[in-house]
Amino acid sequence: MPTRLLPRPLADSTFLRVYALLALALVVIGGLALGSFAVIDQVRREHYRERLASAPMLVLTHRYASLPEAVRDAWLVQRSRELDIRLSVAPIATLPLNYFERTRLDEGQTLVEPRAGQGWLLRRQLPDHASLMVAELDSLNEQQLRGLAVELGRWLNQASPSEREARLSLLAETALPVSLGDRPPEGWAQAPPSRLQEAEVTIRLLPQRWAISLYLPLPGGEAGQGQWLEVGPMEAFEPMPMSLALLLIGVLLMGLAASIYLIVRGLESRMAGLEQAATRIAAGHLDTRVKVESGDFLGRLGMAFNGMAARVQSLLRTQQEMIRAVSHELRTPVARIRFAVQMVEDMTEDGGIRRQLQGIDADIEELDALVDEILTYARLGGDPAQGQVLSFESLDCREMAQRVVEALAPLHGDLDLLLVSGSPVEAQADPRYLQRALQNLVANACRHANGRVEVRLTQEPWALRIDVEDDGPGVPVRAREGIFKPFARLDDSRTRRSGGYGLGLSIVQKVMAWHGGSVAVDDSPHLGGARFSLLLPLERR
Repeated sequence: MPTRLLPRPLADSTFLRVYALLALALVVIGGLALGSFAVIDQVRREHYRERLASAPMLVLTHRYASLPEAVRDAWLVQRSRELDIRLSVAPIATLPLNYFERTRLDEGQTLVEPRAGQGWLLRRQLPDHASLMVAELDSLNEQQLRGLAVELGRWLNQASPSEREARLSLLAETALPVSLGDRPPEGWAQAPPSRLQEAEVTIRLLPQRWAISLYLPLPGGEAGQGQWLEVGPMEAFEPMPMSLALLLIGVLLMGLAASIYLIVRGLESRMAGLEQAATRIAAGHLDTRVKVESGDFLGRLGMAFNGMAARVQSLLRTQQEMIRAVSHELRTPVARIRFAVQMVEDMTEDGGIRRQLQGIDADIEELDALVDEILTYARLGGDPAQGQVLSFESLDCREMAQRVVEALAPLHGDLDLLLVSGSPVEAQADPRYLQRALQNLVANACRHANGRVEVRLTQEPWALRIDVEDDGPGVPVRAREGIFKPFARLDDSRTRRSGGYGLGLSIVQKVMAWHGGSVAVDDSPHLGGARFSLLLPLERR
């Protein structure tokens, strides 16, 4: 079989490595996506904490700023005790705040910082923009919820109706639902209060939403009717379920994997076309070209490949034409020389001159045989697309081998030349050229054998194997690849004195390449010399 420029197992392993790297990339992307979901969940958690803390801190800072300076410290102490929250006020300049924290404070946001162990540290800028109110709490309990609701009610109750609307609008910016209504919550059986107390705060759990609402009656109102303040519903923080995160990541990775697979599959298909074209060119089909469908890097590679193929085809065609022309031109002077030698031979009876003329005639015969070998090699070295030189038909290869043995046996009477018996084997081949290849191998074995040459035919599942073995010195391992090159010779026993021109094995290789087969050489297991093997596919491809 012709050698592939890029063998299929190598090409497949290359793309397997590509797919393995892509799989590793998907695993890394999945890990990054999972980490991103964790970061997003943490950001959501911090936003939820700030949302809960913004409204109470807004009320406390405004309540503190509205008090006279003489009572502010006492108010902080009292509220700290009632709310179970450690409240303090500190100048901004004395606190280690970074740029982003200062920016958020200037925008009226509340900073929520988890403390080591448990609890939170809340900080919000006072209206004077020079100080911060700092609140430290270990946990959030019912007492704190009720107390903060009372503080909120007092802050709203102290304002006039117009100011109350403005304060409600300010609370709406904290994203905590706060509203006033004229109807009490369901199940409220008490009369409107005359003052605000912590015990009057009603906490209602909404299990279907995992949320709570605070209801606080406000005294007064128009026509002596009180109002009810509703804070909430405050929904519990719901972290993203791990199953949902994994599902989203799985969908993301599947979509990404499908996209990458389609891209790589398209590239693989186009690279396979390039590989097939290179394989056909290596097999001698020099007119093969790659179909260029785009201007991307593979398209540019295809155009460069086509240019290279056209250049190689042109150079080989020029070379073949030159070899044919030179070989044909040599036949005319060789024929004239032979005619002149024969005329001189007829004109003299001198024994010495006739012996010299006979030597010249032998050299002319050798030169003529060399020209014939060169022409044969040139024909087989051409492009199949420029004219098929082989005519395939069903051939009994054992019968063909028998004809070769019978033709060469009389020329080598000192050798034991035989065809190992076996059943008939048929294959699709050109009878003339396949017989020429086998004849070259048998003649080569006869030149180098010591006393015995054997020809064996073996039918394998996919090919016919023809072995030619001799008991000569064999072929060194280091020289086995080079002996199929044109005019190649060995430095030891297989020399010019043994006959031949160095083209016989090259012609064999060309013939087998045209048949889609191959030729190889190794050590003979039966005779100890060299074994040349022809592998001929049973079916044409």
